[in-house]
Amino acid sequence: MSVYSYAEDTNTNEVNNVEKYDINVDIKKLGSFLQLTSDQEDGMKTVEVELHNDLLVASVETNDESRAKITKNAIEKHIKHAHYVLNDEQYHKYLRVLNVTLVNRGIVK
Repeated sequence: MSVYSYAEDTNTNEVNNVEKYDINVDIKKLGSFLQLTSDQEDGMKTVEVELHNDLLVASVETNDESRAKITKNAIEKHIKHAHYVLNDEQYHKYLRVLNVTLVNRGIVK
């Protein structure tokens, strides 16, 4: 019984992590909020897909320390790439939105 319960808990935790880390951004809404050009929208779409994929890798990591490191690296890479696409004003607005999203999802504290 306890083995079954452990497996069930592990599967539930994995599903919860995947759902928590599964961030899908509406690029049109983001574009409207940040007043992006069409080129910037295309760039942010690429950057967001990259973040999404990197966070999904983190979500399936079973070791908490490894997951935290993968998550940190993914976010650092993401904000660096976002800064290439956005001007300074857009970038600072975007960082606020990203931070709130990550905190609300429980990905970062």
